[in-house]
Amino acid sequence: MKEHTHTSEHHVEEGCCAKHSTSGTSEQHHHGTLAFKAYAPGLFSFLMLALGMLLDHFEASFFKGTWRLIWYIIAYIPVGIPVLQDSWESIKKGSVFTEFLLMSIATLGAFILGEYPEGVTVMLFYAVGELFQHAAVDKAKNNIKALLDVRPNEAMVFREGKFVPTAPEDVKIGERVQVRKGEKVPLDGTLLSAKASLNTAALTGESKPDSVKQGETVYAGSINLDGVIELETTAIFTESSIARILELVQNATARKSKTELFIRKFAKVYTPIVAFLALALTFLPYFFVADYVFKEWLYRALIFLVISCPCALVISIPLGYFGGLGAASRNGILFKGASFLDAITKVKLVVTDKTGTLTQGVFRIKTIATENSWSEAEFMTYVKALEAQSTHPIAKAIQEYQVESSGVEVREVQEHSGKGLQAVINGKTVLAGNAALLKSQHIKVPKSLEDIVETLVLVAIDGDFAGYIVLADELKPDAKSAIQKLKEAGVQQTVMLSGDKDTITQKVAKSLGITWAKGGLLPEDKLREVEQLQTQEHTKVAFIGDGINDAPVLATADVGIAMGGLGSDVAIETADVIIQNDEPSKVAQAMRIGKATRKIVWQNITLAFGVKAAVLILGAGGLATMWEAVFADVGVAFLAILNAIRLQHMKWN
Repeated sequence: MKEHTHTSEHHVEEGCCAKHSTSGTSEQHHHGTLAFKAYAPGLFSFLMLALGMLLDHFEASFFKGTWRLIWYIIAYIPVGIPVLQDSWESIKKGSVFTEFLLMSIATLGAFILGEYPEGVTVMLFYAVGELFQHAAVDKAKNNIKALLDVRPNEAMVFREGKFVPTAPEDVKIGERVQVRKGEKVPLDGTLLSAKASLNTAALTGESKPDSVKQGETVYAGSINLDGVIELETTAIFTESSIARILELVQNATARKSKTELFIRKFAKVYTPIVAFLALALTFLPYFFVADYVFKEWLYRALIFLVISCPCALVISIPLGYFGGLGAASRNGILFKGASFLDAITKVKLVVTDKTGTLTQGVFRIKTIATENSWSEAEFMTYVKALEAQSTHPIAKAIQEYQVESSGVEVREVQEHSGKGLQAVINGKTVLAGNAALLKSQHIKVPKSLEDIVETLVLVAIDGDFAGYIVLADELKPDAKSAIQKLKEAGVQQTVMLSGDKDTITQKVAKSLGITWAKGGLLPEDKLREVEQLQTQEHTKVAFIGDGINDAPVLATADVGIAMGGLGSDVAIETADVIIQNDEPSKVAQAMRIGKATRKIVWQNITLAFGVKAAVLILGAGGLATMWEAVFADVGVAFLAILNAIRLQHMKWN
């Protein structure tokens, strides 16, 4: 629910076309009865105006003089009073020359001149335009907020002897929370269970999930991979990263584009100039025109005021950016402000992280090779039985291999820290781990394996080398097309910077068609590389990342883009753009949306200035009536709003 208050600060922020509620209520309601109240005043005024014009047309005998004036005053009040109130409040707070004052003078002046239908029409169109604007803006904001509201719906909290579903906001520090397999940890806490296997790729940017022991910290956003775990909360929900992100979304409009800021500043200077020009248009002709008629020149000045109201600009340009924000949100992309819709259109160099950004961030078996006559099924039966004794991410990947392993006896399990596992399985001594493990047992490892860049699990059975398993972090399905689409969107260079070893980084970069890459980098190394790239003349750099270790670079880049589906809360908070579904191909889509938004905004600027300039000249020369003025102001605003709304219906695939 969004509130609109009639404060001076609001007027100053909005320039001339500050947002007000024509219903006289300060809330935009989302349910039937109250929503009708917002539109009822405009509907009532429209019916009164239409009926009054019909009575004028048929020259009804009773519809003259005082009765006609009263009729149109009644039609004017529902839509005019809120504007008059806003104008008065602005004046009291020192903001005199606002859209409200121009509209008030023009419409009241029309009544003084006896042009009652014109006065009501101008104010009615303005009121309807405001409602239209609010509806479009609220829709865009709600789309954005709904997109990022990724918090869990409930936390299972231990109360009165049992676990009960509770809103995360109602969980206190020190309470016990249960998290089932596959669920996201709702709040930060300390692990109470003996151990837990958590997918923390979102937090660390590394492809290896963490094995957490009792007493260690569990972070909100981690995903429980195995069994049911319990934790004791150490922070309330409102202090969590997710809550901070939601606050950022609600304030997304604070970061306005340079175009939008210029128009607002322009309106503040332009409006008083227009008011004085209208005054001059009323009285100066007295000194230069032989047959000067005050009423005629006052009417021209009122037309001039209506035409010159910067409503079309001040409303339609922010709405254009809202349209872009809404279009992006429905496509899984969050821009934190209009300024980044502009900034992303100028990016010519894109730097990307590897793990969790272009890759899945989890291990998968890539190759199984056996020696000494072992069949793959028998080989994997032994390996899977041994790795079942571990919660390591590599062990989890091996457990996904489908093989019949019932009736297997596992004894004397030993864990060699940093090397691997050893056990007696069905009477055979089995080792599975790295080369150091096998060499410590005096088992010869083939030299050819040194050329394999991926993660290896070497296996020995009864003292002989039996084979190996290659595990790799898989590329995301759209990773290759993402790089191609970036080039099609105008990106001149693509760069990959990774903390993974350089051999793997170079191999991935080559397979994706990335311009150049560098691996084995610490977070501070990535930061230095991006800062160096930014020194290139006329080069705007975007960085795409997902983990806490990417946060410094996301903050430094001209446009920081975070993978937000499972991405780190810190990365999301730091970034300027969030790809909510973790698809890297969305980055190019974000660029296309940014460019389309900028194009529509400039179309609106050209339309508003062009039409207004033409009708202003006609109005000053007495060739335009109040109806042309209505079109030049409210009509152009309507057209600009409709043009902006087009963004939310365009296809971006």
